[in-house]
Amino acid sequence: MLYQQIAQNKRRTIYVMIGFAILLLFIGGAVGYVFYNSAISGIVMAAVVTAVYMGIMIAQSTGVVMGMNHAREISEQDNPELWHIVEDMALVAKVPMPRVFIIDDPSPNAFATGNDPKHAAVAVTTGIMQRLNREEMEGVIGHEVSHIRNYDIRLSTIALALSSAIAMLVNIGMRSFWWGGGRRRNNNDNEGNLGIILMIISVVLVILGPIAASIAQMALSRNREYLADASSVELTRNPQGLISALEKISDSAPMKEADPSSAALYISDPFKHKRSMAHLFDTHPPIEDRVARLEKM
Repeated sequence: MLYQQIAQNKRRTIYVMIGFAILLLFIGGAVGYVFYNSAISGIVMAAVVTAVYMGIMIAQSTGVVMGMNHAREISEQDNPELWHIVEDMALVAKVPMPRVFIIDDPSPNAFATGNDPKHAAVAVTTGIMQRLNREEMEGVIGHEVSHIRNYDIRLSTIALALSSAIAMLVNIGMRSFWWGGGRRRNNNDNEGNLGIILMIISVVLVILGPIAASIAQMALSRNREYLADASSVELTRNPQGLISALEKISDSAPMKEADPSSAALYISDPFKHKRSMAHLFDTHPPIEDRVARLEKM
């Protein structure tokens, strides 16, 4: 079952890339049509922006994400206990030892990132090291190492890159509009009904495109959290450690400087948002649901 899920995540990477690419092309065309009077120009701009973001994120995903979250890399000498926990979980999971980072924040949290198990990294906050005992830390690190083993990190990296590209496209269009760099033609009367319809569709795409990308990214995050929880128990053979850790993490203040676009990577919502309508905008499944599943193991 687990190896089937890993293979499925690899396939999902392709599906996510195709889906986001199509969305990007539509949004690029819409931005070009609305602000530059040329859908083709917008599509070309979308392709360039996407290529840049994808190149940066795939080649340097760890450095980019860690920098966005103000994390600093450590060695075994800096924090032997944390290092050895990560090392133990990686050994049990049969993945290469990931790089280890610490985020100076009193709120307990953690995440993993990277393009594949050979280029992965785990980050934890100072708060989580202060509040959790070793058994609980093993549950959390087991969860993050499971994301690495299950190739969730690659899926998340690609989703983050493409969501950022979509946000950048819309931002370019809006800045061009406000600063007068891109102007729609004034002869809308000659466009006819088709032109009006295309304009409405384009504006809707520009407005709703980033929202659609965020919903897709968050849905991917919610689905993979349950698998990582179960995989952590497989590694530690101790569901109570992760249960206790999740309860302590949920009963804490929000993080101070977490990057919003990286929120889905964390083991728990770093901003402690209230449950949103139909859970569409939730980055994580409810802690109580995750605990309930773990208690049945």
